Amino acid sequence: MLELYHFSLALAFSLCAKASAPHGPWDDFNYAPSSRTVSPTAIHGTSGDVDNAEALLSTDAGSATLSGAGAWVAIDFGKEVGGVTTLNIDSASDDNASLALTFTESSLFISPTLSDDSVFAAANLSVDGAQPIPAPLSEGLWTQPISWQRGGFRYLTVTLAEGSTVALSNISVYLTFSPNVDDLRDYKGYFYAKDPGEEDEDLLTKIWYAGAYTIQTNILAADEGRGEVPQGTTGWNNSGTIANAGPVIVDGAKRDRTVWPGDMGIAGPSAFVALNQLDPVRNSLDELFSLQSTTGGLPYSGPLISAGPELSDTYHAWSLIGAYNYWLHSGDTEWLEGKWEQYLAGVSYLADKVDVDVGLINATGVLDWGRLGGGGFSISPNVLYYKVLLNGAQLSSALGDTETAEGWLADAATLKGIINAVLWDEDAGLYIDNTTTTLHPEDGNSLAVWFNVTVSDEQKARISEGLEQFWTDVGAVTPELPDTAAPFVGGMELNAHFEAGAAERALDLIRLEWGWMLTTNVSVQSTLLEGYTSNGSLLYRGDAGYQQDPTYTSHSHGWSTGPTPALTTYILGLSVTEPAGQAFRVAPQTGGLPAAEGGFETPLGWFGVSWTNDEHVGRFELNVTSPEGTVGTVALPVDGEITVDGEAVDAEGGIQVQGGVTHTVFVQAS
Repeated sequence: MLELYHFSLALAFSLCAKASAPHGPWDDFNYAPSSRTVSPTAIHGTSGDVDNAEALLSTDAGSATLSGAGAWVAIDFGKEVGGVTTLNIDSASDDNASLALTFTESSLFISPTLSDDSVFAAANLSVDGAQPIPAPLSEGLWTQPISWQRGGFRYLTVTLAEGSTVALSNISVYLTFSPNVDDLRDYKGYFYAKDPGEEDEDLLTKIWYAGAYTIQTNILAADEGRGEVPQGTTGWNNSGTIANAGPVIVDGAKRDRTVWPGDMGIAGPSAFVALNQLDPVRNSLDELFSLQSTTGGLPYSGPLISAGPELSDTYHAWSLIGAYNYWLHSGDTEWLEGKWEQYLAGVSYLADKVDVDVGLINATGVLDWGRLGGGGFSISPNVLYYKVLLNGAQLSSALGDTETAEGWLADAATLKGIINAVLWDEDAGLYIDNTTTTLHPEDGNSLAVWFNVTVSDEQKARISEGLEQFWTDVGAVTPELPDTAAPFVGGMELNAHFEAGAAERALDLIRLEWGWMLTTNVSVQSTLLEGYTSNGSLLYRGDAGYQQDPTYTSHSHGWSTGPTPALTTYILGLSVTEPAGQAFRVAPQTGGLPAAEGGFETPLGWFGVSWTNDEHVGRFELNVTSPEGTVGTVALPVDGEITVDGEAVDAEGGIQVQGGVTHTVFVQAS
């Protein structure tokens, strides 16, 4: 084990000048295909008179034939795909022959007449229906119109709708996601850790890469979003213009294919650590800021769903947090300067909601991620406002406005005290949702620890322990939306456990919730579910807006990728603290793992870390490299005698490392 990590470390750092992820055993877990044109991997099933179906898996095996109206073949692409389908019509027995195509992410919903619903939810699962290829069929290559492209699916069913016999061959899909990337497998970051105590010792690595692939499928051209379809009609339209410039990062591959700022609170950091895809984040933020109202309010979502300003105080705050994250990851101060007046107006919008008597935001824009309750003097919007103030202070200082920075820091300190005085439940060891309920929410408590509204390590530990009471066999079930596992909120909780120093609990949650999502046979098994119920069904939000329609649930949703940035930030231990990594931090939490390695790229270059922890001999080794001109601070997870590059050091106050070379830190337990 240790030799493997030393070998891969040497490989990684020998390539660090390329400012991209090196090759290694982790490549086996990269779900991205090597070509944009992908072919099916298996025949899932047939019905009626279907001959030589296996020919559809090869370009040189002749034709598959469907005979008799209603005959169909279901084709499996092996993973989430999305884009334009093509097939060759080799022959049709008569001019009345026609075909129908249906698409689904889950094998549960394979149907000759119905696709997953992606436009509206309906209890009878019938909104999208099938794509017709009408009579008369023309021999030769048929290409799906761009408006009919399917953003996310694994299974394609081809049905002979009318006619006697049709012969088909060469079915494939041209992937349209991440249009700005030439090589979909060329990741800029990586993560690799063996988990020897688990049945699948590669599960954590697989989950990291599933998050990365999910984000890739969520990056779209600006004119390929979810377009408008009249209510009551059948079909879909994925040629909607959802931003002024692309590519953009959206919430989901199948749906909604729209910019959502809350989702970017998780998806943005994922896009950074795995792909260094910052342009789509910036373009999405540009679209949100272009829709800012005269009150300073930012929209709940972008076009074409177009849920405008003043509807969601939490998503308004997430937009401002997203602006900070983009600046921190990119170092794009010119962009920040261009948005600064709008950012100030956005902070003022929240400040104006602070009740002068209570001292907390009185949330009137109550829409959120789908939860029940909220509004009033609630924990989530107030914690998010606290985070906005801290972020804003750092941004103000970077722009030379120290007076504003000092004012926001003072406001944040006051707000923190009031949150803890009004919303903390000492008996339960958790925050209450708001002043009108005794419910202890997953989102607000997780955010409070993640964004450091807590006042002590003991308080963080109590919240981390308290949240575990809501776990089931398939993940954390959120009290604010009963019977529901919501991985967006689960990602918040995951960060909270790490911030509380409970790395083993955090890893347990990853194995439980994301391990279930990735391995259950009801999912697409390559990207990450939007949500599901406490018994593992796909009826996420079935009675909370999704009309008991399990096909409407997205199987590739960026807000569910929390483990990807969390494993990089906390297990690997690598994060940037100044724009683009001018200053960075290495603070690994082992969580019981014997070793981990990985890194990411910023506009300054490649940052890489590896560590091994041999508890049998009391020895911890860490290697770190970063671009020339950067400065890092290393915080070690173990105590003992420390050497850096062979020289004994005193680690009190942290260990500083300079960029441009690889540094080796040893700790020997005394």
